[in-house]
Amino acid sequence: MLRNAKSVSRLEILDWLKDPTAHFPPQRHADLVEDGVTVRAVAAKLGVSRKVAGTHLGLLTRLGLLRSKRIRHRTYYRRDEIRIAEVARMFEKGW
Repeated sequence: MLRNAKSVSRLEILDWLKDPTAHFPPQRHADLVEDGVTVRAVAAKLGVSRKVAGTHLGLLTRLGLLRSKRIRHRTYYRRDEIRIAEVARMFEKGW
C-alpha cells in the first residue's frame, strides 16, 4: 500500500506523541506528557513550516486523535489514547 508524504507525516506525529519526552526537547511553560507539544516543536521535528505542521495537527485534532490545550499564548497537542483505541478497534472489526 502506497502512502503519500502527508499521511506519513501525520503517522510520524502520532508516533512521536506516544512518547514525547523521547522525541521533543523540554518546554518552559508546559509538561510534554501532560500538556503536549507546540506547533513549533512539531514543525522543527518534521522540517516544515509552522503553517504546514499546524495543518497536520489541526486535521488530527478534528479527527479526534489529538487533544489541544491552550497555555498562555500557545496551543499544545497530545494524543487522545481513548479515541485512538476506538478507531483501531473499528479497523480490527473490518469497519
